[in-house]
Amino acid sequence: MCGIVGILGREPVALALVEALRRLEYRGYDSAGVATIESGAIERVRAEGKLRNLAERLHNHPLQGHVGIGHTRWATHGKPTENNAHPHATAKVAVVHNGIIENFRELRDELRQRGHVFVTETDSETIAHLVTDNLNNGLSPQEAMAASLPRLHGAFALALIFAGHEDLMIGARRGAPLAIGHGQGEMFLGSDALALAPFTDTITYLEDGDWVVLTRAGATLHDGTNRVVARPVQKLLASSQIIDKGNFRHFMAKEIHEQPEVIGRTLAHYLDMAHERVRLPFELGFDVASLPRLTISACGTGYLAGLTGRYWFERFAGLAVDIDVASEFRYREAPMTPGGLMLVVSQSGETADTLAAMRYARTQRQHVMSVVNVPSSTIARESDIVALTLAGPEIGVASTKAFTCQLAVLACLAIAFGRARGLIDDERERQLVRELIAVPGLMAEAMTREPQAEQMAHMLSRARDVLYLGRGTNYPLALEGALKLKEISYIHAEGYAAGELKHGPIALIDETMPVIVIAPRDHVFEKTVSNMQEVAARGGRILLLTDAAGAKATGLDLKALIMPDMADEFTALVYAVPVQMLAYHTAVLMGKDADQPRNLAKSVTVE
Repeated sequence: MCGIVGILGREPVALALVEALRRLEYRGYDSAGVATIESGAIERVRAEGKLRNLAERLHNHPLQGHVGIGHTRWATHGKPTENNAHPHATAKVAVVHNGIIENFRELRDELRQRGHVFVTETDSETIAHLVTDNLNNGLSPQEAMAASLPRLHGAFALALIFAGHEDLMIGARRGAPLAIGHGQGEMFLGSDALALAPFTDTITYLEDGDWVVLTRAGATLHDGTNRVVARPVQKLLASSQIIDKGNFRHFMAKEIHEQPEVIGRTLAHYLDMAHERVRLPFELGFDVASLPRLTISACGTGYLAGLTGRYWFERFAGLAVDIDVASEFRYREAPMTPGGLMLVVSQSGETADTLAAMRYARTQRQHVMSVVNVPSSTIARESDIVALTLAGPEIGVASTKAFTCQLAVLACLAIAFGRARGLIDDERERQLVRELIAVPGLMAEAMTREPQAEQMAHMLSRARDVLYLGRGTNYPLALEGALKLKEISYIHAEGYAAGELKHGPIALIDETMPVIVIAPRDHVFEKTVSNMQEVAARGGRILLLTDAAGAKATGLDLKALIMPDMADEFTALVYAVPVQMLAYHTAVLMGKDADQPRNLAKSVTVE
């Protein structure tokens, strides 16, 4: 959830820490802080709220230390106040922490009995006192860390600095990601490689259970048994320029408009466009024709991408598909047919519940495939097969381009599986591939409807509740539209399968409730029109997303956003654009921060 960074530098590091934290602010923005070692002592500056508040504090109270750690917080324990902000410190150690310490109450009670005084409501402060307790017993920082880590239960990434040690930093990883950056006479730690891009292009990822001792001369890595180990050194591909908003007001707007480009890039990775065939860029390693079952698990928007993919895998490949949110699946102890395929979807590749679901599936003798946007992520590294999305870094907390890239990859996989299972012949494959090739152009055309989407947003901005309806693959898109509106405008919204309207939700319909209907002129269009008539009869205000033929066929006088004509197999990819625009413009009209909505973080690395 939180973002952490550490620098062992050759000059004062406080401002560089803040710049690195800017690249991690999507992970949390309730509060922020930095700590450095100056003249052997720990000095801290912290601030409640967004990072700009910390930058202002540092302008007025600069820190001069050449070694330091920084943190941007998504609160789990304790309110998002300056007192609860990281780094947490004693006179001997300062720590920044991403994750949750599950046994902090027991540790805190034990440490209080030994005279330690706690001043925050957080679980993270316990780490600083536990390490200090070991230092008080005469252990070196390295020995104190080795003694402390087995006492910590839960998930964490840590960076620590020590009073009196200006050439030392220690990091540790259990569950949450952490990367080492290698420099010339400098070393770095970061919870996301994105934060390290301005400083170095050479990184090492800690594996689960690892901890590392950094000096300016290099890194010494230990595994969970304290054995010195070597981990691969990799070149970082992320550019230091990638967080620029360009001419857009928000990253979310920029990322919505990037979709034709990134979808085109992703499709080019999976399609032989000259021969109109799917060409997977990896070997599957199992016989798709004999695959007994497909299980999909993910969280949030990734789950809704998987829910859309289920329609395609069932329709094109004739596969029996189970799908569940990972936070439920991991605890269900679901029986799984040996030899089945577990497909997980995660933008970051670090989603804790999804990772746990994947690991459970492996114990059930499943093949494991992941659809991820970060090739170096934990989920990618632990998968048998990695189906990369090529969305590029997504900074806006509410996913847009990552979602549609996930859809594009799932569509390609479903077609490939259908061909392997004998349900799709050459001509059908060419037809479907032609439809996918057309998607980026259709998305670009959908972008031209932004003025209409902004006009509709005026109505939504005055609503307290909004209902989204759709059928087929537009049902998951209705769920995604409701999620987007909730995330960034804080308006209560619900998505429903249109056929479920009369089974309860119709009781909510009155003249104050906007009802957004996603209804291209497809094979279930007439059924959706019947549901719209039910809404209209009760005074509901319908906002219809459809094509020209669909608008004409409804026979209703309603507000419609007219989308380009297209075949109906992959409408969810194109109709995602106005759904995202509606949420974005509603939030902007209401004065909300579209990039950093309250209480949310981009990467959910704890349960």
